[in-house]
Amino acid sequence: MAATEPAPAGPTAGHEGIMRRQALREPAARTYARSLPVVPVRARGVTIEGADGRRYLDCTSGAGTLVLGHNHPVVLEAIKRVIDSGAPLDVHGLATPVRDAFTTELFATLPAALAADARVRFCGPAPGDAVAAALALARTATGRSRVLACAGDGPHAPAAPGRPAVTGPDGDLPVTWLPYPRDGRRPLDGGDGTPHGPHGPRGADGADGGIATSAAVIVEPVRGARDVVPAPDDWLRRVRGLTAAASVPLIADETLTGLGRTGSFWAVGHSGVVPDVMVMPEALGASLPLSVIVYRAGLDRDGPDRPGGAPRGNQLAMAAGTATLAFVRGNRLAERAAVLGARLLADLRELAAAHPCVAGVRGRGLMIGVELAVPSPTGDVPPRATAPFLRTAADRAEAVRRECLDRGLIVTTGGPASGVVRLLPPLTLTDGQAAAVLDRFADAVAATERTQPP
Repeated sequence: MAATEPAPAGPTAGHEGIMRRQALREPAARTYARSLPVVPVRARGVTIEGADGRRYLDCTSGAGTLVLGHNHPVVLEAIKRVIDSGAPLDVHGLATPVRDAFTTELFATLPAALAADARVRFCGPAPGDAVAAALALARTATGRSRVLACAGDGPHAPAAPGRPAVTGPDGDLPVTWLPYPRDGRRPLDGGDGTPHGPHGPRGADGADGGIATSAAVIVEPVRGARDVVPAPDDWLRRVRGLTAAASVPLIADETLTGLGRTGSFWAVGHSGVVPDVMVMPEALGASLPLSVIVYRAGLDRDGPDRPGGAPRGNQLAMAAGTATLAFVRGNRLAERAAVLGARLLADLRELAAAHPCVAGVRGRGLMIGVELAVPSPTGDVPPRATAPFLRTAADRAEAVRRECLDRGLIVTTGGPASGVVRLLPPLTLTDGQAAAVLDRFADAVAATERTQPP
């Protein structure tokens, strides 16, 4: 199931110079490059080899874009076939055998109720283009502009990657931001079936931004841009009922959750919800730019292309997408992610019981978040500690990330106060590799506790 890992090679001369020149030539917004002093030269599956000869287990999956891991053979072979065939590499919106194979495989994976009456739209290559296209589609279809977005911890939460796309390129389109459902908060639903809008019970039907007056409701089935928080299945079903009753499109943002990542081929499958629009995952192109939305045919309107980037027709990306979809489906990798993810969650919760600095473990499938904190000498976990070195949860998470890197494990941080370590390994992760990830992570957590003064 997993690809063969690359054989180690010797260090590449000048890797430190490569990083130094990048720092001089590129802007300060080099998020990954600043936190990961690695110059990757080879990769296969979950393994990355740096120019210095070190090998790492990559639990970021290319920021979630590589559900099959790096350079999976079926993806490489699909790309090579297109190149060797002499087919045009970009055909914009024209029909081709490659495009037809991709849409056929994609429709075979969709919820049956959506696939029976769906359209697919190819969007621009930028990460936010598919979200922008989904919102533009809903706004055009309904004639309304306001959107309800369950995408953060309230109006003061830091902007998530998809937010500019939701509000438009100039931020001039109205959006009501609702807290994501967690810790007992359930926006749009009082828990007893009573609809709650952003301003209380009347918000669902009032003029102050409720469901009935909205162009769409957009939600991630598992919030994952900065944190890992699964939405309750019953809450998603209630929101689907409210939006259907009001004839308001429900948009499921599967940018990070689709293609088996959460243990279901599409994350909405856990709840049985069938949305009106699905934003397809960035992983669809196996790291090549392929931005797609799928939606109910009834939302389609004749006319010029809507915002969200001009339609694309990158044949290499579509071939990679077809291969990825078929491999995940044919090898039942969603089921594999469910089983392996449950095992990792259980093991990490045992780790939490033994280490007071682990405040919580949550996730779904192979989309896992470990929330960290700075415990007091009594073992309590206050929001902020006073120790000289690790004063905040962000300090702890960053320390764990660095210790992981020292042990050859690549992870990222995010979440509330940046105190969450995210694990997004490829779905091809073997049992042995999963054990190695857990061992290295546990050792990294223990190392930060040894450096914390009493």
